[in-house]
Amino acid sequence: MSFAASVIYAVQYLGQLINLLILVRVVFTWINPKPSNPIVAFVYNVTDPILEPIRNLIYNKLGYRGMFDFSALAAIFLINYAIIPIIVRLLVMFLF
Repeated sequence: MSFAASVIYAVQYLGQLINLLILVRVVFTWINPKPSNPIVAFVYNVTDPILEPIRNLIYNKLGYRGMFDFSALAAIFLINYAIIPIIVRLLVMFLF
């Protein structure tokens, strides 16, 4: 396997890891663990920079006032169908 293919696989695995952490955070909202727990703090610290801008867009810019938080769903959608494909295309352009 070439270096370029390894980099592309690493980017795809990183996207899957971020998706998994976002899903873990969704489950945390259901069970409400202590925020002082190191695992919970790690998940929040990793996913907050991804979810907060999306929440800001949904609630402040679009004016959504419902009781459901769609930021996790929007983040997973954006990661899988916009961000990762764009990064992979750029890597293919520059590495091959």
